[in-house]
Amino acid sequence: MSSRKIAIIISLTVAAIVTGFLFFSPYLAFRSRIFTLGLAFGACFILVYFSYEALIFREINNIYAGLENIKRKEFRRMSSKFLFRPEPLKRIKEEIYHMAEQKQKEIDELKRLQSLRREFLADVSHELKTPIFAAQGFIHTLLDGAADDENVRDRFLQKAARSLDGLDSLVQDLITISQLEKGVIKMEKRVFDIIELSGEVLEQLEHKAALRHVKLHFYYDVEEELLVFADPNRIRQVIINLLDNAIKYGRENGNIWLTLKDGKKKMTITVRDDGAGMAKEHHNRIFERFYRIDKSRSREVTGSSTGLGLAICKHIVEAHRSILAVNSEVGRGTTFKFKLLKAIK
Repeated sequence: MSSRKIAIIISLTVAAIVTGFLFFSPYLAFRSRIFTLGLAFGACFILVYFSYEALIFREINNIYAGLENIKRKEFRRMSSKFLFRPEPLKRIKEEIYHMAEQKQKEIDELKRLQSLRREFLADVSHELKTPIFAAQGFIHTLLDGAADDENVRDRFLQKAARSLDGLDSLVQDLITISQLEKGVIKMEKRVFDIIELSGEVLEQLEHKAALRHVKLHFYYDVEEELLVFADPNRIRQVIINLLDNAIKYGRENGNIWLTLKDGKKKMTITVRDDGAGMAKEHHNRIFERFYRIDKSRSREVTGSSTGLGLAICKHIVEAHRSILAVNSEVGRGTTFKFKLLKAIK
């Protein structure tokens, strides 16, 4: 029932009461007239009061009750049922509910980002602290008198240099990922043979794979060259990171397959291992900066790794208008896959 209909009903009711009173008043005694006026006043009061109560005050109270449910995140308890449904108040209520729900989602997202920020700062602090403290310890040991022994001096200086090299790699990776996120780094795309580049990467990592007794397999389904249009240096970086991760986290005496599959307009690069794999809840988070599934094991295995490799790979692949997809199951290995645009011959 709309507010216009309610107003018409009230007007007709009051008019009928007044008309009836005027018609019968000449035949009524004074006390009867007073009683009739009181009765008419009471009837009009009850009618108007009920109308205002139903149309405005209860609806406003319903809105406040809904806002309380929103504060408690009990969205399902917000009721839209009501006796009357005046359109202006209905629109106001629905708009308030929508706005409040959107604000609550924004607050939840800000809390999530704040949590990620704290986690990121803690990880950065730890990653920076480790090589700094290591180099600091070696140098202070030399300053305390160990520099007199030539063998100790050279060994400690080498260790300090390695720690500082790791620190430099971390800082460079942080700068790279920051620039990639801001779009400062532009992909220098050109035509090159992806088969040749992949072969060079495999040769580069052969020794590292041999130390863990891992076999590298390379497959491609074309006899000649496979030309793509991309940034060769950045794609090299992606393939190296993916293979390096597979060597580190795959099982010893395991296998790693690098596969190039030709398509009509794009070709697919796949890196697969037969390692321990990972649960589904980690699939999206592994591309976050410094995210590690098993932090204690990862720090032991990674060595000079900065924990930013997959995050950088994701941004590079996305800069080539592709997606770095992951498929993995516990005990069944891990597969990374992305596509590149083929060169027009």
